Amino acid sequence: MTGIIAVVSQKGGATKSSIARALSTAFAAAGWQTEIADMDIDQGTATAWQQRRLRANVEPTITVRQFGNPEQALSKASNCDMLIFDGAPKASKATAVMAKAADLVIIPTGVSLDDLEPAVALANALVDRDGVPVNRIVFALSLTGTSTLEVDEARTYLGKTRFDVLDGSIPKKTAFSRAHDAGLSLIETPFKGPREQAAQVISAAVARFEALTA
Repeated sequence: MTGIIAVVSQKGGATKSSIARALSTAFAAAGWQTEIADMDIDQGTATAWQQRRLRANVEPTITVRQFGNPEQALSKASNCDMLIFDGAPKASKATAVMAKAADLVIIPTGVSLDDLEPAVALANALVDRDGVPVNRIVFALSLTGTSTLEVDEARTYLGKTRFDVLDGSIPKKTAFSRAHDAGLSLIETPFKGPREQAAQVISAAVARFEALTA
């Protein structure tokens, strides 16, 4: 049976695509036939990333396809072992469809209230309005700076909600943007420190998926 992970957010620029790409390479490296459903039909950033990856002959190969709606992607989910939704820049009715179909829903968020409050509002709506089980939704801290206090405060803020937060955080690093330019994911950057920071978050996400689908 195909595993499904949805990476969604209430606003753009929350590193949805970055996390979706990293997850795809993690599962593909473990032998899963993995596909990213790129739901951003206007920009198609995941699709463009895949083209750079193919031109650079980077392994493992990741399939990326654009879809106008999640139902189209779900109808073809049996063609792969793992389907990862890279959600559109803004939450919509399609977000609920993806979340309800997913084994795991990841909501990336920055550490300021401008990011945290919309992220929590989305998570609550997915549970209260759309019926997604609470334990299927997790937050991922991203775009963090050098302040450990700020990260700790964000984790404390989220700790007061009913949702879990993945271990670690994904910092804002040039190493990651350079990796994406080369068709690589967060966990494939040649720079050890940033790679290990990203891997902590991605490994926690994989572990959560495995626990939910065991």
